[in-house]
Amino acid sequence: MCDKIKMPCIPVAFTVTPMIGGFIGGIFVRKNIKGWYETLNRPSWRPPNYMFGPVWTTLYLGMGYASYRVYRCGGGFSGAAKLPLALYASQLVLNWAWSPLFFEFHQLKWSLIEICLLWTNVAGCIVTFYKVNKVASYLMIPYLGWLSLATALTYNIYKNNPEVSDKVNDE
Repeated sequence: MCDKIKMPCIPVAFTVTPMIGGFIGGIFVRKNIKGWYETLNRPSWRPPNYMFGPVWTTLYLGMGYASYRVYRCGGGFSGAAKLPLALYASQLVLNWAWSPLFFEFHQLKWSLIEICLLWTNVAGCIVTFYKVNKVASYLMIPYLGWLSLATALTYNIYKNNPEVSDKVNDE
């Protein structure tokens, strides 16, 4: 049974936590979207810029709620949820690191490596979440789907902007 832990503020805290890094990352994006990002050679199939905010907000809320379900059903931080929540925390750090790495520091190669690590980590979260709470696992699937698109987009931008990809940002 998943009703072992009942504290009204915990579901909200888990659900909203991913939004913190998303909000901070958004600062780096907004600062660089009109100038630097617009100068890159980008694929025609990329989603329009206005879609990223609503999509990420939805994904952050879904992943946050999924982590709460794992926490609740897996006995908190010391039960069966221990490994899934550790993977979840590490994917949050990777997720939050991508925007400054790409948009602020213009590190296309490292952004690609980082997002591949993130994708792998999220896949691991889905597998480990499934063992604790199937619904939580399913809530993470759209996130992995969007990351697949973001990974392909990052790869395309890296490959099609060699003058930026190989440059060390000295600014």
